[in-house]
Amino acid sequence: MTDAAFGGEALGHLPDGRVVFVPRGLPGETALVRLQQARRDFARADLVQVQRPAPGRVEPPCPAYRAGCGGCSWQHADYALQLQLKHRIVVDQLRRIGRFAETEAAELVRAPIGMLEPWHYRNQARFTVGRKYGELCFTYRATHRLLRVDHCWILQPAINATLEALQGRLSSLGRRIHQVSIRVGANTGELLVAPALPEAPEVESGQPFFEEELFGQRFRLQLPSFFQVNTRRELRPLPAAISTAWLPLPDEGLSMAELLALLVIDRLQPEPSHVIVDAYSGVGTFALLMAPLVREVIGIEEARSAVRDANYNGRDVPNARFVQARTEVVLPSMELDQRVDGVVLDPARVGCHPDVLDALLSLRPRRLVYVSCDPSTLARDLRILVDGGYTLHEVQPLDMFPQTYHIENVATLTV
Repeated sequence: MTDAAFGGEALGHLPDGRVVFVPRGLPGETALVRLQQARRDFARADLVQVQRPAPGRVEPPCPAYRAGCGGCSWQHADYALQLQLKHRIVVDQLRRIGRFAETEAAELVRAPIGMLEPWHYRNQARFTVGRKYGELCFTYRATHRLLRVDHCWILQPAINATLEALQGRLSSLGRRIHQVSIRVGANTGELLVAPALPEAPEVESGQPFFEEELFGQRFRLQLPSFFQVNTRRELRPLPAAISTAWLPLPDEGLSMAELLALLVIDRLQPEPSHVIVDAYSGVGTFALLMAPLVREVIGIEEARSAVRDANYNGRDVPNARFVQARTEVVLPSMELDQRVDGVVLDPARVGCHPDVLDALLSLRPRRLVYVSCDPSTLARDLRILVDGGYTLHEVQPLDMFPQTYHIENVATLTV
């Protein structure tokens, strides 16, 4: 196997020259594989035996991962190697999908900012409830088959404690529950468990919302509202990739979510006279954290629950306002002209709607900061923006999701 693919698979070649994707493999390894899917130009296979392991191969600590859980992809690689693989994947996506030259892509993509302790960081989980025994489950990789999970190595301790309390308790409720969601505020200790489970009184459940805190700003979050999953703080210095501490730093250290916010602010280079648009603004995370640094922030968000949360979170922030609508509908019709100094883009994995990119090329705000957890759609959109006249200065990866194939990226563009 010679490389790693976005999606958490090693990439190799069969004797007939076809590319084969192998989960649980690593670049540099020789392995015996069993074909599961054969197409004319590629194949997928399961790893049977590693004949020559790569230097970074380690024994995964999680029994569920060893059993085939699909939640993680790289537990069999040591963490330094995971960061190297993710860097290579982002470079490759810019080269193949973004059509940037290989040397240019390698220069644009910075070394990833990783965690110090890359376990037990995730602040939310959704479990499927087994029909027969009422067990809380994840699924086996690439299937819908359920796998009982008693402890997850990437979930925060409060979620694992709740999982332990509920595991196996839901078979005799007299009603069908399909899924159980558990969310925790790492910096507030608040918990949300849904749906309400009065049959398990030792677990508080049915909360309408919970709160999390970043840089002293509290964020109310209803169940459907998206929030960054990695909010556990670590005592660490400010990474060299961030020029200055734009906000007062917490004594307990910095979470990856806080580093992401600092990186976005740093790349915007805000000034007191600036007007910023925060597209796909969610519950107002970026908008409310940067509001003290600028004249006005306008957030655009489609999800009603998120906008309700954003308005509540920003009730004492007079220079931040939120518009509930699709970004592709609002942005082209906004009379922004040259008064907008910067735009933050943080779309879902599908990337920006074409109308959003067209609007940006028409409005031409001076600075764009594009946040993405999918390097393939990021590369696609960056090519459109660069062809439209923007200069791409860098892509800075952050490992918000250790042990998985996901990788957050912050791209900086100017015109």
